[in-house]
Amino acid sequence: MTYPNILVFVDFPVDDVDEANRFYTTVFGWEVEERIPGVFHRIVPGQTFLVDGEPGPTGNLHMGIFLSKNARPHPDPAPPAPTSMHDGGRHTRAWILVSDDDSFERILDAAAANGGTVLWTNHFWTEFGGANASFLDPWGNQIMLWAHLEGIEQDPDTHELVGDAKLPDGWTIE
Repeated sequence: MTYPNILVFVDFPVDDVDEANRFYTTVFGWEVEERIPGVFHRIVPGQTFLVDGEPGPTGNLHMGIFLSKNARPHPDPAPPAPTSMHDGGRHTRAWILVSDDDSFERILDAAAANGGTVLWTNHFWTEFGGANASFLDPWGNQIMLWAHLEGIEQDPDTHELVGDAKLPDGWTIE
């Protein structure tokens, strides 16, 4: 193989596509397209991938929300089992880079106000040098929020914080 396989998009199972559309539009302000009304909607996060911290020429990936009991595409008109939602165990996580004009707090508050469950906030992961928080959407899909904290530097080899870098009071770190 001379060129790697490419991730096209990730989609989330839900039992109410219209309600998931409303949730993601409210929480993130994303455009959500009704591709197959009530069955599959495409989330268009917008803008472009960042290159060295600046908008690049490549559009962001799309995500989808699909009706768990009718997971299209599928060659059968009535897709076979499983058609139920997942059982609450570990599943795919989607990582969302929070824009400079938004915040963990606003997103987590909106998620909770619209049926989501906040899992944690104010955590710093040295492996990738980023602040993170997480919530479950009302259907149990885990969303990881990610941001780089201004003034925080890390050693690229050891991943340890360098210099006088200090996390805000009350933050956890690993």
